[in-house]
Amino acid sequence: MSRARVVVTGSYNQDFVWRTEHFPVPGETRLGRFSTGPGGKGFNQAVAAARQGAHVTFLGALGRDAIGAGAAALAEAEGIDARWQWCEDLPSGNAAIVLDAAGQNLIVVGSGANLALSAAHVEAQREAIAQAAVMLTQHEVSPEATLRALELARAAGRITVHNPAPPLEGEDGRLLPLVDVLTPNETEFTHLLASCAGTRVDSEALHALSDGALHDLARRLDVPTVVVTLGSAGAFVSHADPARWHDALACYRVPAAPVQPRDTTGAGDAFSGSLAAALAELDDAPFAAAIGHATKVAGLATESPGAAAAMPTREAVRARFAG
Repeated sequence: MSRARVVVTGSYNQDFVWRTEHFPVPGETRLGRFSTGPGGKGFNQAVAAARQGAHVTFLGALGRDAIGAGAAALAEAEGIDARWQWCEDLPSGNAAIVLDAAGQNLIVVGSGANLALSAAHVEAQREAIAQAAVMLTQHEVSPEATLRALELARAAGRITVHNPAPPLEGEDGRLLPLVDVLTPNETEFTHLLASCAGTRVDSEALHALSDGALHDLARRLDVPTVVVTLGSAGAFVSHADPARWHDALACYRVPAAPVQPRDTTGAGDAFSGSLAAALAELDDAPFAAAIGHATKVAGLATESPGAAAAMPTREAVRARFAG
């Protein structure tokens, strides 16, 4: 039996990470420990999906530099079918990440080649998109490339999953109508509500809202299914039509996996990538089963340092949460 196919259109960033006991305040210098490794929301999600057993095609852009060469080699080592757009005059994407002792993070991204990913490059992969089950996108590449990826997937009748991260300064109203499943965290969800629905909600207040109130907010976005990730509180699912996904309820919560977080950097990407992999092979199983699996993958990812490197394998998830 062939593996379920997922196409991820997204970013590659080389992560430069500093760990320190407490975040420095403005003007303060603190000592820390340095490491570097692969990241970028798109690539993290591609690795997460591949390690959960999906056949992954990755559409991204790199600069002609050492970071780009390393990224191409890593994708091959992970068994990812990467279709790179090579940029001669731009650096590969990179990110500066500061982690405190509790595993919380501060991140600044230098997009580089990621923002040059073109709709034409995505268009050239039309056949691979048509052969996939799921298209997964985010906000770290050119909006035109993201839009074309979603358009092609929708035209081919594929499931479209969009992770609206990081929040855009001005939301592109063309994207959401093309999305089947939206996976924001609390901050991204409240940003979308404000920019797309004119509704302002404090992200810190989301945890205290009833399921009915959260469902009402989610239905204000023009997306059939919204999955809000709530960190240690798990995830909240809101469907316009639960029957489409073989779910009994229009809205429900899924608890977080019991883990000991060490580094939360790639948790959201682990969730979205593993959810895409699960949806690609869902068949007649309920959507709740895919969400339950994604929360376990995301939780286990926080117990290891790094971003793409922290994505657990399917075997590791099964072993950790057996029974």
